[in-house]
Amino acid sequence: MTVAEVQQQIASLVPQSTVYVLDPMNDGQHLQAIVISPVFEGMPLIKQHQMIMKPLKETLQHQVHALGLKTFTPAKWEAVKNDYQL
Repeated sequence: MTVAEVQQQIASLVPQSTVYVLDPMNDGQHLQAIVISPVFEGMPLIKQHQMIMKPLKETLQHQVHALGLKTFTPAKWEAVKNDYQL
């Protein structure tokens, strides 16, 4: 599964989202995703991650070794985006 495919799948799971998927090791197996969406407002972090990981679990199980996940509301993203080089 390519980075673009993972990005597209996450975007389809989270309404009104901006999704960045990175492959820092350039191996296609250890990916990192940053997901920003107003849907996360008032939602506990664990619920945010479950919203993404549960539907992806079977799809990624045999194709990606690890997917690091960071989720943000738009306001939180504005406060921390300078910490990320995208």
